Amino acid sequence: MTIMDTLSPAPTLAIFASDKGPGDAERASIMSQVGTHFAKRGARIICIAEKGVVPVPLITAARASGGNVLIVADSPLVLPPALAGVPFEVFGTAAERQARVAELAEGYVALPGSLASVTALFNTWASGRAAGRTVPVVMLNRHRAYEVIRGYAADVLAPGLRGYEHVVQFAESIDDLWNRVTRLVSEAR
Repeated sequence: MTIMDTLSPAPTLAIFASDKGPGDAERASIMSQVGTHFAKRGARIICIAEKGVVPVPLITAARASGGNVLIVADSPLVLPPALAGVPFEVFGTAAERQARVAELAEGYVALPGSLASVTALFNTWASGRAAGRTVPVVMLNRHRAYEVIRGYAADVLAPGLRGYEHVVQFAESIDDLWNRVTRLVSEAR
């Protein structure tokens, strides 16, 4: 348990993850570990499900650990049997889904995944910024998955977004991911 666990209620976090497409073979394992770790610490988890891509390992692990999960999805949503009973909200457009997640989330977590999950993260972050919300983002940089974005943040965000290091950070482990996101959310509250 970290000091953040005792100081404030657990955050509502949008987790962007996908196990579809090319990439790291251990993505499903990472999702399961994050789902378990975050749920055991009381985090409320929001996931986007689009075009049949649902982060099943993340959601099933979180629920098995007693976690609270909400899926924000496109239509028609067909959940696998393992996700029966998971609450979901359906929105017709990606912009509506992203706006809903931006409205609910106090922090964004990016796990190594596909280009689709990174695109959803960026568009959700931009939607929140357009609505006047700057929500912190922490990316799990396992096997240098977000090294390019780390360079972009330092070279492009730094001059244009004052205090960007309080908005965008990179973690090397799941414990580090939790500690960073809870600290940033606590600071933002």
